[in-house]
Amino acid sequence: MPNIKSVKKDVLRSRQRQLRNQATRSRIKTFVKKTNTAIVAGDAKEIASSLSVFSSVVDKAAKRGIIHPNAANRRKSRLMSRAAKALVA
Repeated sequence: MPNIKSVKKDVLRSRQRQLRNQATRSRIKTFVKKTNTAIVAGDAKEIASSLSVFSSVVDKAAKRGIIHPNAANRRKSRLMSRAAKALVA
């Protein structure tokens, strides 16, 4: 544990940031799972609603620097192409 007061505060702040980032990453994974289950079920309304929420969550995470912007775009692209294939079939 650090002895300097400012470093102690830095440690606390980094832990808080870590928890916030972890929660956002977990939320992203949750919406990926929800969308995948909707794709398997073939429910068009559920796919559309979960995709829009997923897209906004991922964009916010990228804007805040939690994930890289290219990673956010890649995740959205892969999930949307999967959903499009499910809706066509």
